[in-house]
Amino acid sequence: MNAFLLQYLPIVIFLGIAAFIGVAFVAAAAIVAPKAPDPEKLSSYECGFNAFDDARMKFDVRFYLVSILFIIFDLEVAFLFPWAVALMKLPHASGQFAFWSMMGFLGVLTVGFIYEWKKGALEWE
Repeated sequence: MNAFLLQYLPIVIFLGIAAFIGVAFVAAAAIVAPKAPDPEKLSSYECGFNAFDDARMKFDVRFYLVSILFIIFDLEVAFLFPWAVALMKLPHASGQFAFWSMMGFLGVLTVGFIYEWKKGALEWE
């Protein structure tokens, strides 16, 4: 039993070192980090309106359209490259299915892109 447990000793040592480093970084950040927030920290951040105002105020929807646009292209890249690498290695029948499945996915992304274009998210004043 003792020899069996010795096989896990490197894992326990690794977890101990990782826990120590994690606690050390959190403690160092708590000690060294500045405590006084400046006005720049409290200003609006990527949302177009002040974060601490009334929640019922009107806001510009273009920020959300830009985020949808980012998600569309981010998903496309995240799925397209691995698909393209694996497509050539698939048998013919599976390759046909994979090809048309990706065409359907790209069609959905194209509909989202056209929606963004029609809403004017690509035109910024």
